[in-house]
Amino acid sequence: MQMFQIVVIGAGETGTPLLQQMLNAPFVQVRGVADLDLNQPGIALARQHGVHVTTNFMELVDHTVDIIIDVSGAPSVREILRSNMVDTGNTHTLIVHESIAMLMMSLSAGRLVASKHGNMEYA
Repeated sequence: MQMFQIVVIGAGETGTPLLQQMLNAPFVQVRGVADLDLNQPGIALARQHGVHVTTNFMELVDHTVDIIIDVSGAPSVREILRSNMVDTGNTHTLIVHESIAMLMMSLSAGRLVASKHGNMEYA
């Protein structure tokens, strides 16, 4: 079975429910979770499942990751990720913007799931 290789950036109120869904999916391998605050609930959840956690999201980024889900709420993170993809020639990894993650969570929940972050525009 093909497994999606996923990295999640942001382990707070938005990232944790999304992470829970991915950890329960047999076709997803969560390769790592990053957050500046290692006391976030998503970090604890990742650790319970033996998933690598870090405060440095860039250590999780490489050409073997299929999808990076950025729910950090930080435009600077999106810009750094986009620049890295260009600079390294990584045409494989997709970066999922928080707006798309919120849409997918809303569809899964059958109701609108609101973001906890304000500005989701690019830097």
